Amino acid sequence: MDSYCFRLSVALVLAATSLLQTSAFTVNHGEQMTTCDLYPMNIHHLQCDHGVITVRQALYGRASSHICAEGKSPRELANVKCSRPGTTEQLKKSCDGKSMCEVAIDDFRTPDPCVDTFKYLQTNFSCLPAVTCVVCEESEAHLYCEHGQVIFVFGADFGRRDQTTCARQKPRSEIQNAQCLHPTDIVAMRCNGKKSCRIMASRDVFGEPCEGTYKYLEVSYTCHYPGQDF
Repeated sequence: MDSYCFRLSVALVLAATSLLQTSAFTVNHGEQMTTCDLYPMNIHHLQCDHGVITVRQALYGRASSHICAEGKSPRELANVKCSRPGTTEQLKKSCDGKSMCEVAIDDFRTPDPCVDTFKYLQTNFSCLPAVTCVVCEESEAHLYCEHGQVIFVFGADFGRRDQTTCARQKPRSEIQNAQCLHPTDIVAMRCNGKKSCRIMASRDVFGEPCEGTYKYLEVSYTCHYPGQDF
């Protein structure tokens, strides 16, 4: 599969705009995923069957004595005001704008927010309609909006997450690394608020996340009216 953009119809873009206006930062209208912190390693999995992930709030620690409590001592459950700073920002950087996201809980264990407390990772997120563009390395991505709307980027990643995208006529050695993940805010910085935006999927723009791997730029965005509060 080579470069492509899956564009929403005008009706779906307007529906996305309405959704953002009515449910932004409202956890009740979204999804929640909780993963108990079981050593040595555990995976926190977020997924949207339709649209892309927007993380609203995330907690690594403990805010309830009833969650992930089976087989644990009262001492391990007593501290319900345990929260690791920066968890929401870290989840947003890894998962926003993707239809599926997996993170290792091991990435959140340091610094330990509460020693001797059994912890869990809990994420509240929404699934929002989006335009998704995938552009092969050294090609140009073109983001644009119509009907007086402007661009808002949910998330972007320059790297490789599978062995099939942008793989035509490439040697296996250049596509075998499917763990080349490099979330970036460069696209948002350059394109947000514009009606049209072009950006090269290149190492000169995004740096080199994995030497020897042929990469691609994946961008998820929506179109909204200027002045809309996100």
